Amino acid sequence: MRASQEPRYASRLVSDLSRQHLRFAPGLIDSDNADLFNAVLKGIEHSLEELSRSPDDWNATNRLLAAGERLSALVVAHHLQEFDIPAHPVGAEDIGLKLKGINRAPVVDIDASMEELDRSALYGTPVITGWFGEGSDGELALLGRGGSDHTATSIAHLINADKVILWKDVEGVLPLNPRWGIQSKPIPYLGYGEAEELARLDTPVLHPATVEPLRSIGIPLEIRDLRGTHHERAASIIGPDLHQTRKVKAIGCLPSIARISVHSPSLEIQSEKLGRVLIEFAKQSIPCWNLDSVPGHISWIVSQHDLTVATSIVRGHFVETKIAEFGVMFSLVGNKLPDDSESILTNQLKQLLEVEVLSINEHAIRIISKNKDVHSMLEILAKHLQLALQA
Repeated sequence: MRASQEPRYASRLVSDLSRQHLRFAPGLIDSDNADLFNAVLKGIEHSLEELSRSPDDWNATNRLLAAGERLSALVVAHHLQEFDIPAHPVGAEDIGLKLKGINRAPVVDIDASMEELDRSALYGTPVITGWFGEGSDGELALLGRGGSDHTATSIAHLINADKVILWKDVEGVLPLNPRWGIQSKPIPYLGYGEAEELARLDTPVLHPATVEPLRSIGIPLEIRDLRGTHHERAASIIGPDLHQTRKVKAIGCLPSIARISVHSPSLEIQSEKLGRVLIEFAKQSIPCWNLDSVPGHISWIVSQHDLTVATSIVRGHFVETKIAEFGVMFSLVGNKLPDDSESILTNQLKQLLEVEVLSINEHAIRIISKNKDVHSMLEILAKHLQLALQA
């Protein structure tokens, strides 16, 4: 993107990209895909020229950003061919992968893609670009974080795959995010609902949109370590919510949150205003981490860095608002958890951690605390819940 504003750097960038990819796949320039490789490089040049004239041209921006995936697919396919694997690069948008939205799209449009997918291109070993596809306006659109994984699971749904393997730089899905300095062992099995809840709050391994395309047809998802020893069984497998252990398997963690609360005398007006607030939150890309709405009262949980904008939106619809800041929200993740928190957390533990139960569903108990010592609280919770920690 910087190169589009600096002509001197722009010409060097294309040369650098060519040299870098040919260093990994030196035979690519003389292969059957040489013309395609040069076409992608020419496309980068063209996009840079377009952006130098029109910096706000998001079509040119998307084409430029997507070029990295195209080059990677060429390199990977070339390496596979050297091992006599019949691989060939495939552009996701070229085979009819449709996205819901334009420019930046949240998810793959499964229904539209099911109608449009060119299955004839999926012979041999196709190396498919991830992270982008054709938007609802017919132009190239990009997915967000986790977009390549979401592309993989969406294609798995479309072709009814036996399973999906995601190769990561971690051993598997861990009960605790390593960022908190507590080492733990991978979770052998997670149901789709458990995985989505954990991904929504904390785990860097998965994005919530990754799991959704698999859920409806029950395709298992394996998480494997790219650097580790290959084992017959993956370190973590995600599949149907069958394991009714009623036990917490993992703890999701979201630090620095706030609760915005309002009162409303009219249920009809409350529902209308609530809808408007949520629409405005979405327009401002403000995640609502928890919503509690009962007659006469509504509360939203948002991150503290979104608090100023979120409060302004709420006050545009409700006169009286109350703000309370908290150090952390935990999600105790498991399948078919009890309907009451007492079976999981004793009153003594709640008092020790100064936590308040926020919500309970079949996959998670969410609790909040004003305590900011997240590491110490996690250590106590992990020990109490007997999570699989490393010595």
